[in-house]
Amino acid sequence: MEKELNWCGSMDCGECSWLWSTWVKAPILANSDLLIASACLPVVNPELFKQLSSGRTVLLACPERENPTHYGKIASIIRSSRPRRITIATIDGSPHCFMLHASANEAEYIVGEKIDKEHFVVVNGKQLVRISPHAVRVARYLSIVNEVLEKNPEIVERLTSLSKEYRAALNLSDRASSYE
Repeated sequence: MEKELNWCGSMDCGECSWLWSTWVKAPILANSDLLIASACLPVVNPELFKQLSSGRTVLLACPERENPTHYGKIASIIRSSRPRRITIATIDGSPHCFMLHASANEAEYIVGEKIDKEHFVVVNGKQLVRISPHAVRVARYLSIVNEVLEKNPEIVERLTSLSKEYRAALNLSDRASSYE
């Protein structure tokens, strides 16, 4: 029997709302332990989502479906409701999900205050990995990422095991070279 989707569009997410649909001064946000999670996380790994959301105010976001400029909304929540902590949890490898992490860092910059925040990604739908805010910032600068890859080519081997898109790109390269 299939699980039914609840009002926020996700399985088993309980009392959650959409980031874009939530008033920045909503009483539930004041002094909260706020989880901003990718909207697909409750579907990808319901148990992990349940663990992450326990005791937290949950806002779901999907930059692919919504306006991707979440930084302004997050900054307004910080300024207006003063959550005591913000946790961002998304799917590793998703270019859309990455924007939520970058938006949280950008919101901190806009507000001009250090915010107690944590970044997590779910790798291959199973493993929760804590990500440094520095890693999020570095990922925005492709010239630095390129330099790291040139010095550490073994990282690309790890990418092969994680990214279906990368493996497909390699296959396309192989096919193109066979035509030459």
